Amino acid sequence: MLGAARRQLGSGPMLGQVLRRLRPAAAAEATRGYSAAAKEMTVRDALNSALDEEMSADPSVFLMGEEVGEYQGAYKISKGLLDKYGPDRVLDTPITEAGFTGIGVGAAYHGLRPVVEFMTFNFSMQAIDHIINSAAKSNYMSAGQISVPIVFRGPNGAAAGVGAQHSQCYAAWYAHVPGLKVLTPYSAEDARGLLKAAIRDPDPVIFLENELLYGESFPVSAEVLDSSFCLPIGKAKIEREGKDVTITTYSKMVGYALQAAEILSKEGISAEVINLRSIRPLDRAAINASVRKTNRLVTVEEGFPQHGIGAEICMSVVEESFEYLDAPVERIAGADVPMPYAANLERMAVPQVDDIVRAAKRACYRAVPMAATA
Repeated sequence: MLGAARRQLGSGPMLGQVLRRLRPAAAAEATRGYSAAAKEMTVRDALNSALDEEMSADPSVFLMGEEVGEYQGAYKISKGLLDKYGPDRVLDTPITEAGFTGIGVGAAYHGLRPVVEFMTFNFSMQAIDHIINSAAKSNYMSAGQISVPIVFRGPNGAAAGVGAQHSQCYAAWYAHVPGLKVLTPYSAEDARGLLKAAIRDPDPVIFLENELLYGESFPVSAEVLDSSFCLPIGKAKIEREGKDVTITTYSKMVGYALQAAEILSKEGISAEVINLRSIRPLDRAAINASVRKTNRLVTVEEGFPQHGIGAEICMSVVEESFEYLDAPVERIAGADVPMPYAANLERMAVPQVDDIVRAAKRACYRAVPMAATA
C-alpha cells in the first residue's frame, strides 16, 4: 500500500510554487554571542547536511512534502537529495497536508522513518488530527507495541509580510500534547544536532524551524561537522553566562536575547541567556539552576502570551525556586492579536530587542520611573 501511495504522490502535479510567493526572504539579526570557529555554516546547510547524512546511514529514512524533490525544497533545505536518493525516498506531494501526513504516520507504523515537511507549520493545521490523534497517542494506546518514529518539520512563527494566517508560532500548541517531542533550533549547531536526534528518535517529533534563520551563518566546530554529531533532546544550552538576570528563549528570539544581553552589559547588568532548544521535554533543571544563581527571570517568546511557553516556565520556577526570586518574573511575548499585515504594525506585534532590555531592567530595578520621563 505504501509503495502504491509513493508512486501516486511522485507522479502528482506540483502546484506548491504558487505558495512560495507568500514567503519573501527577509533579513535577520546579525549579532550573536558565539566564539570564533574555523568554519561557518548556514542553518539551511546544517539542515540539508543532517538530512543527507541520516538518509545515507539509514535506508528507512525518507523525505516527503510539497516541492521537496524537483524544486529541491521551497527553501532549498532538500537541495540535491532527489538526485542522490531518487524519487522513492524524496517524494513530491500534492498540496494535501492531511493526505501526505497520514501516509507518513502509516509508514512510521510499519517501521520506516518519514520526515514530513510542511511548507509552513500554519499548514500543519490541515493535518493536526494525524499528528495528535494518530502519531502522538498510538504508542500509549497500544501499550508500547507501536512506535511512531516520524519527524514533522518546517518553518514556524512570523516571517515578514505574510499576514495572520502564515505567521503563527505553534510551539505552545504542540508542546501541550503528551506523546510529542517539540524542538526549536536557533543556530546551525542546533539545527544539525537536533534534526539528527529527531530522525533517530523512536517517537514523533515536531521540529520547528524559522524561515528568517535559514540564511543565517553560525560558527561550527569540527565536532559539529562530524557525521556522528547529535544533540540530546531535552537539554538547554547556556548561550551566554551571567549573574544578574536569566533570560530564557528559543528559536529566532535567542539572537534577540543575545543582542539585549550585550546592551545590558554596557549598563552593568550581567544577563544569562538560555537557549531552550527543546520545548517538550523542557529542561526545567537548567532553568531553575540559572534562576537560583541570578534570582531574576525574563521569559521571551514570539508566540501569543496566553497559555504560552513563558507561562509554563514561570510556573516551573514558582514551584521549584520561588524563594530564590528577588523580583517578579517578566514575560515578553507576541501581541495577543492576529498578526497584522502592515510592516509597522507587524513589528509592534513581535518582541524586539528593546522590549527584552526594558524587561531585564525592570527585573533588576533599573528601569526609569514613569514620573521621571514625564
